[in-house]
Amino acid sequence: MIFRQLFDSVSSTYTYLLADSSSGEAVLVDTVFEHHLRDRALLDELGLALVAVLDTHCHADHVTGAWLMQQATGCRYGVSRRYGPALACADLPLDHGDRIPFGKHSLTVRATPGHTDGCLTFVTDDHTMAFTGDTLLIRGAGRCDFQQGNARMLYRSITEQIFTLPENCLIYPGHDYSGRTVSTVAEERAHNPRIGGQATERDFVGFMENLALPHPKLIAHAVPANLACGRPADGQVPVLATWGPVRQTYAGLLEIEPDWVAQHLAGIFVLDVREREELQSPLGAIPGARHVPLDELRGRVEEIPRDKPVIAVCHAGMRSGQATVILRAAGFSEVANLRGGMLLWSALGLPVERA
Repeated sequence: MIFRQLFDSVSSTYTYLLADSSSGEAVLVDTVFEHHLRDRALLDELGLALVAVLDTHCHADHVTGAWLMQQATGCRYGVSRRYGPALACADLPLDHGDRIPFGKHSLTVRATPGHTDGCLTFVTDDHTMAFTGDTLLIRGAGRCDFQQGNARMLYRSITEQIFTLPENCLIYPGHDYSGRTVSTVAEERAHNPRIGGQATERDFVGFMENLALPHPKLIAHAVPANLACGRPADGQVPVLATWGPVRQTYAGLLEIEPDWVAQHLAGIFVLDVREREELQSPLGAIPGARHVPLDELRGRVEEIPRDKPVIAVCHAGMRSGQATVILRAAGFSEVANLRGGMLLWSALGLPVERA
């Protein structure tokens, strides 16, 4: 199975990608709206087909990327059916015991309310991994002071639905604010200061009811947005660029396809950042391209026009990727890297000029 743990530094949210390596079918757990392009790029680069995007609960600290993923991939959106009509946009209402298949693998749903009334924990079919959202954190547990939270219910959810999993089952939480990434059932049963050791329900409830935490900063925005599945108020999917079909790679670079560039040479500025001797190679150069070697670019950035989109190109697309970083840092907003560089351009039989 393919597994990736992704992170949002603003809300300290973890997003999880699980996929069947044979079929390529995948699920995403707890996506973040602002990282939609990152997650899409990872799916594309790994050649995966998203069958479902899942939320462990209706979040109060970030907006889900579920609606964007639905629009981009046609996947289903799964969240607790306890939210009922309030989350009518979800087309995969989930309840305790439901199973979400992806290829030869699956996630089983365990209802674990307490942090909110609609909290779910997703457990892999072999009981080796559990995605606990805000129900059970690493050495902590989700607060219970809003969205129908109930500390007694949370105690029962953790002890009856999570602590009954195998001791070596890995615990992957929805957040961690100290950089911790994973725990186990055995660790949390032994060392969690809120519910581990010999803690009784009274101990846990007393601890949780005296946390005195500040109200979540984004709750007034995040909860209504999440009840709409993360769909923006204007119903529009954000785009990277209006001038061309620019995509973002998982590495965060902006790139564009050679075919599009070849068809739009008159309206763009092509910047070739190879070394001078490379222009004599059999690959040739793109007609009309301006040559500025990468190691000279910072000192010659004023030679680059700002009234056209700039497409950076090199031998294979690596150095030109760094050129786009330099240009964006210099204030260029319409910039993209030519995917595959001159190697792919030549392989596609696109026009070149030779010295």
